[in-house]
Amino acid sequence: MRIRTSMIASGLALLALAGCSTTSETKVATNAPATVETSEIFTDSYNSTTDAGYTLPAIPISRLAEKFHRQIVSFETAERPGTIIVNTRERFLYYILPRGKAVRYGIGVGKQGFAWAGEAYVAWKQEWPTWHPPKEMAARKPDIAKYVEAGMGPGLNNPLGARAMYLFNEKGQDTLFRLHGTPEWASIGTAASSGCIRMINQDVIDLYRRVQPGRQTKVVVIQ
Repeated sequence: MRIRTSMIASGLALLALAGCSTTSETKVATNAPATVETSEIFTDSYNSTTDAGYTLPAIPISRLAEKFHRQIVSFETAERPGTIIVNTRERFLYYILPRGKAVRYGIGVGKQGFAWAGEAYVAWKQEWPTWHPPKEMAARKPDIAKYVEAGMGPGLNNPLGARAMYLFNEKGQDTLFRLHGTPEWASIGTAASSGCIRMINQDVIDLYRRVQPGRQTKVVVIQ
């Protein structure tokens, strides 16, 4: 698979409405054949696990299409190892490895009207983050207004899940775009969030271990 620079949106605007929330209108992704060669698949990596005192439930991974299971795939790109490429249309996130390989994760993406594309970098990352919805989201959903200032503390029901990685633009400005976990495994493969990229908690923990914050960790988001 080749990533063409013409596919990447020019410019980078702040995603003022993004808050990485969830919607109840999700459907489990149906099975479909993989489009690239897989050299290793980690279907057995979704068991219950204890992390920082929280017990993450096992994921019924057989109910998600195998293409959305974490796996090592062949991947042709000019981007250097350590780059993250998010293909929102295909619902995949790729962490680039050396020698034409990548770790591929299934993702959930922003529903229509909350999509963003461009280039950024991982400015910082956090384990079991606190969630602060933006005021625009609170205006639409008054029941979450109390979290705008105080935030929702970490936990199994937090919309950001077990890990979050925060994307900033080349000027050092927060894009309000996140790579994060989710307790809603069934939303993987769907357009269900308000802009951010969500992953199964077991997958976002794996990605988090690989990512080093800083401008060297480039993120390319393709719509």
